[in-house]
Amino acid sequence: MDGGSHIPARQEHVRRRLDALAAHPPQSLVLEGGGADERETLALYWAKLLNCPDGACGTCETCRQIDERVFRDLILVDGAFFESEGATHKSHVERVRELRPTWGQPPHGEGRRVTIFPEFQDRNPEIANTLLKTLEEPRPGNVFVLTAPQRERLLPTLVSRSFILTLAWPDDSREDAEAAQWADALYGVWETGRGWFGRTMAKGAVDRDLARRVILEVMRGLRRALTGESASGADRLARRFDASGLRRLGLALGEAQDALEAQANPTLVLDWLATRFTT
Repeated sequence: MDGGSHIPARQEHVRRRLDALAAHPPQSLVLEGGGADERETLALYWAKLLNCPDGACGTCETCRQIDERVFRDLILVDGAFFESEGATHKSHVERVRELRPTWGQPPHGEGRRVTIFPEFQDRNPEIANTLLKTLEEPRPGNVFVLTAPQRERLLPTLVSRSFILTLAWPDDSREDAEAAQWADALYGVWETGRGWFGRTMAKGAVDRDLARRVILEVMRGLRRALTGESASGADRLARRFDASGLRRLGLALGEAQDALEAQANPTLVLDWLATRFTT
């Protein structure tokens, strides 16, 4: 089986879980963590598993068509879907609602119809509500995959109806002592309300790369806290926040990431994050 040959070795644990799930696939799957390309690669691997006669062989006509995004039982709801010919005059919500009759029909082949929503955190909330209504009325032969950096950036009721798989975070195998030190300072200011601005006031103390790494480090701590893993940062987050607080933190981290991508001042982004949860 080499249909997952493009899956990085550090995501092998997710591939193995998908292999195990294929016998009884959940109607909705959320792939979080990792990078956007890795999430999409694993989503396409899932489509191969559910349709390839040889279990994602990677070489048959089905696997090749899935790789080329032309397989008839694969629906990829991405930018190209919304910009396709004849769709530009319709809203994104209208385009997704047009899929409901298709989801009400069995797949064309002997496998499953797989609908992938890449980076679903960027979609209109009304699209999430449309999908939620679909999941409330099970559609035999149809499965859905949502990808997002963190589950907290998705509609909670949608997450609760999905099976969650968490990819290894970028650079998760490498320790980043500098980012860990800054993350630890964030935990401290959230606990005491003091001692933050002395770090960011120095000229050039924070650049965009450092801000991204700090946010990623806190995300790692958040994921460990949510899954009950023991680690110093995770333990401090678990003591500081209850379950709803951890969800709010996840949303704030996503907003901070988006702000950096929009070229916001990295110092101001970290300052906002530091003061967002002070007592």
